[in-house]
Amino acid sequence: MTLSSIRTGSSRQSRAKRRNRPPGSGAGPLMAAPGMILLTAFLAIPFIGAVVMSFFRIQLGNPRPPRFVGLEQYARLLFDPDISSTFLRSLANNFAFAVVVVPLQTALALGLAILINRKLRGMTVFRTLFFMPLVFPLALVAVIWRLIFARDENGLLNGFLDAISGGAIGPHDWLGDPATALGAIIVMSIWQSVSFQMIILLGALQSVPPELYEAASIDRAGRWSQFIHVTVPGVRNTLIFVTLLTTIFAFRLFDQVYLLDKSASINIEATQTVMFQVITTGYDQNNIGQGSAMAVVFLVIVALIALIQRRLIRQEGGVE
Repeated sequence: MTLSSIRTGSSRQSRAKRRNRPPGSGAGPLMAAPGMILLTAFLAIPFIGAVVMSFFRIQLGNPRPPRFVGLEQYARLLFDPDISSTFLRSLANNFAFAVVVVPLQTALALGLAILINRKLRGMTVFRTLFFMPLVFPLALVAVIWRLIFARDENGLLNGFLDAISGGAIGPHDWLGDPATALGAIIVMSIWQSVSFQMIILLGALQSVPPELYEAASIDRAGRWSQFIHVTVPGVRNTLIFVTLLTTIFAFRLFDQVYLLDKSASINIEATQTVMFQVITTGYDQNNIGQGSAMAVVFLVIVALIALIQRRLIRQEGGVE
């Protein structure tokens, strides 16, 4: 028996072993381990910690040890008029924000992705400009939009409206008026984060085979027909992912409200979100247990919304 025949036989045996190995064994768990470790460290453990702290009355800097109060924090969240009314108002603001932002930002991100997917001269510059707001620090974004929404005639938006209307439209307190405060936060948030969804959808658009558009053109399909029958099916899975991701981001709104509250006169009742209430209750009011209870309830609500949304999309579109 020659050395080459031995090597050939061993290679055949190894290939047979790989074929007989059950699918998903070995490499799958090993490659998923880093992600699972990170999810455990930054999601599971903090959530368990919040659940545990919600059963105690904890005050930072207090020499007395935490006192076990059981479900008192949850009962106060449901039946204490002051706490429950503020929590429900914050939750309503979250829902109003998400209902507007999720479809509007997703549609705008798709439109921008289609726009910058064109092969034109200088398109790289436009892609950079569209993506630039995402890399700005949120503190800088808050300063920019505070100048835009300033209440007097020196505000950029008020000055623009005054100029185009010939003085017919007077100065307006965009952040202080409860009718426009949340809308101002919505505009600011979409401007700052739409480029993130745009980049994801741009990658999906570039993976759609050009032959499909060529075949549609041969069949004399117009731009709108190509968009409905080629573009949307081609990026459908990515569009579902972007919608779910935008929904989660919309419900965790905090930074914009907090920064504008600290740097400008903002109507906090019209813009306060659950995350804002969690932080202010836990740290500003030094009530860690109550803030933890709010965070736990809110996380359960957001998880249920995400599951329902995912289930509805899968039932209508057949995505598993």
